[in-house]
Amino acid sequence: MRVVVDKAIPFIAGVLEQYAEVEYVAGGEIDAATVRDCDALIVRTRTRCNESLLAGSKVKFIATATIGTDHIDELWCAKNGITVARAAGCNARGVLQWVAAALKHICTTDNKEPSKYTLGVVGVGNVGSLIVEYARHWGFHTLMCDPPRREREGGDFISIDEIATRCDIITLHTPLDNTTRHLVDNNLISCMPPHSIIINASRGAVVDNRAVERSAHRYIFDVWEEEPNIAGDILDHATLATPHIAGYSLQGKANASAMAIRALADHFNLPLTTWYPEGITPTIPRHISWEELCRTIDKYCPIIEQTSLLKAQPTLFEDMRNNYHYREEYF
Repeated sequence: MRVVVDKAIPFIAGVLEQYAEVEYVAGGEIDAATVRDCDALIVRTRTRCNESLLAGSKVKFIATATIGTDHIDELWCAKNGITVARAAGCNARGVLQWVAAALKHICTTDNKEPSKYTLGVVGVGNVGSLIVEYARHWGFHTLMCDPPRREREGGDFISIDEIATRCDIITLHTPLDNTTRHLVDNNLISCMPPHSIIINASRGAVVDNRAVERSAHRYIFDVWEEEPNIAGDILDHATLATPHIAGYSLQGKANASAMAIRALADHFNLPLTTWYPEGITPTIPRHISWEELCRTIDKYCPIIEQTSLLKAQPTLFEDMRNNYHYREEYF
């Protein structure tokens, strides 16, 4: 068996060699020639897994060490007998803590307590559910928008238009698909109060970046349209800006790698279905107070420092992402 692995995925080197021929390649350099005689791929978002890459190859299994799959043509894969596995929820607490750093920055800058804000969480899955839970614990008046869940469950979900008109802060945690591409566009932005703030840690194209940049609204982005090539004016006007690392926690990366290896092991009947990276301690969830968060979050998630680095050297976006020092989750 032959497996191609994105070399930027941590903790995996040496794990599969006993069972397969393994080749480690930069994600953006995995091409049709690389995968032609390959049985399985372990990738990130930088590898577009579609007909152009996969047609004529031996690939029958793809594990992505990410929560999203918009870089994978799942319909084409299904039609061609290729199983796709993703790492759903792997980095939810990492993203939660990045959003917490953004919220703390907003409150500190505005000199307001959480109770003075209405927070709209758009996309209430693994990540969004945690943000709702912790934001309410911290005192934010929190509203939820998730049309698929509203259709399945009913409940307290409201429309994206209501979120736009009623919320001071909107944080986005949706997948990218035909229904969410440019979900935040000129029309939606025109409904938002002028003081409102947009946080995006989902996918860059969920927001029309140009529309936000032309508006007077503050925005905090970890993901960007056309990344890693960010338009300079969009980056310059961002309140906070990071290079797609919101979920780059030590435990989140360990979880993602473990989920990819376990899925591959299950598919090919290998004895690695309980594998987890040695030396990594999984996070023990706890409710942290707003006061403790404000005292500690900058140490664990230095979002202002990262913003300064990215704005100073935007052409190093990919280097910053690939060489990021994984943060320790602490709640």
